[in-house]
Amino acid sequence: MKLCRALQSQGFGSRRDCVARVYAGAVAVNGVVCDDPETEVDPAGLALALDGVTWTYREKAYVLMHKPAGYECSHHPSHHPSVFSLLPAPLLQRGVQCVGRLDLDTTGLLLFSDDGQFIHRMISPKKGIAKIYRATCAEPVTDVMLNALRTGVSLNDEPAPIAALACERLDSVSLRLTLAEGKYHQVKRMIAAAGNRVEALHREAIGSHALPADLSPGHWRWLESADLRQLERPWPSATF
Repeated sequence: MKLCRALQSQGFGSRRDCVARVYAGAVAVNGVVCDDPETEVDPAGLALALDGVTWTYREKAYVLMHKPAGYECSHHPSHHPSVFSLLPAPLLQRGVQCVGRLDLDTTGLLLFSDDGQFIHRMISPKKGIAKIYRATCAEPVTDVMLNALRTGVSLNDEPAPIAALACERLDSVSLRLTLAEGKYHQVKRMIAAAGNRVEALHREAIGSHALPADLSPGHWRWLESADLRQLERPWPSATF
């Protein structure tokens, strides 16, 4: 692969932009400055340094973010900042999308990718990939409420009751809820149908991959092969 093509595929601008940056001596390949955009490079293990930042070549982008409250999962937010404003320009240039969405006030694990097949697998209910949430409720969490969530609650626009894969009380007003899908406002609607109201919602994990404890709200990191295997491990492999 030619260097200019590698740069373009990683989101560093148009071909013309990438060629100009190479000619300007702003690009290093595996630690060595290269000024020829037609240089052949091997994508395997390729490290590209631009403006002092090193980027490892990735055929597809897989990213995890700790979503903070107050951000919309949209490229065109209505009244609040977008989660995409928290990502660097190269990821935006290569067209990463949210893998499902979290509500404005919901925090926690949010995925991004430019791999359409991966996105479909992660959000498809047929794949049985667990989404695990911690909800803080307005009223005490009762046994009746937990049983309703486990056996299924009726939502206005759904033809049949929807049940959680798992549900457990964490304290008097908090519970952990595991779902196999992510319909619009699903956790909030299910808890409302069970006779309570969500006051705070946090996604802890997808599959058997938990949100890293050391990842602060608003920050992101790359997902590696081992992480992807954890994400796509179907229920009941998750143990959160």
